[in-house]
Amino acid sequence: MSKTAMFSNHKYIAFETIVIKEVRRFSRIWLQTLVPPVITIGLYFVIFGNLVGRRIGNMGGYDYMDFIVPGLIMMSVIQNSYSNVVSSFFSHKFQRSIEELLVSPVPNYIILLGFIVGGMARGLAVGGIVTAVAILFGGLTIESPLITLSVILLTSTVFSMAGFINAIFANSFDDISIIPTFVLTPLIYLGGVFYSIQLLPPFWQTVSGLNPIFYMVNTFRYGILGSSDVDVYWAFIILSVLIAVLFTACIWLLRNGRGLRS
Repeated sequence: MSKTAMFSNHKYIAFETIVIKEVRRFSRIWLQTLVPPVITIGLYFVIFGNLVGRRIGNMGGYDYMDFIVPGLIMMSVIQNSYSNVVSSFFSHKFQRSIEELLVSPVPNYIILLGFIVGGMARGLAVGGIVTAVAILFGGLTIESPLITLSVILLTSTVFSMAGFINAIFANSFDDISIIPTFVLTPLIYLGGVFYSIQLLPPFWQTVSGLNPIFYMVNTFRYGILGSSDVDVYWAFIILSVLIAVLFTACIWLLRNGRGLRS
């Protein structure tokens, strides 16, 4: 075996090890990581979908329950992809074990990809369970499986990297909850999960257009229902740009050791 092949094999082993560790981390405590978000989303289905939805009637040409299901699935994927990476990477930083990883011969992009895939795994796991719950509450058909799968993979990638950046700059466990509470949650709720943008005045429609989560939710809704308030192709461009920018930022932060080396 050549030296190049051996090095590539070592990189794959390092990547696989990080991913397995991340998956085992959240699956070992599944009562804390997988069950609570599913219960929360289930309550949304009961309260907003059945009780409130009966009074609202149709939204965007669909039954209200059918309308909010894509948004609730996407919300669970976003929150869990983000929280898995931010909590895991900050724990490594807090325990000083991240320094050992950084001085190892493992390339920075392998370290980053390992944590990203770990965050995606948790986000997609919760999203899959929520989808199963949605099927129990009513029929769920997917109009475009390719778009549905593509947007959920890209979205979980974006927020895994966002959680990674949050963890790098966090100095305490309190810091890892500030962004999800004061930035992420408002953006999700204002991202068209529970309403159509057509109900908003023109000014607020323009403001919603500045929210990237709005494009993610509506593109995912298009994949499931076949209807969206945004141009799907434009949404994929936004997702691609976000991934490129965040990936570059993460690599730069790892290379410079910002907030990582004492």
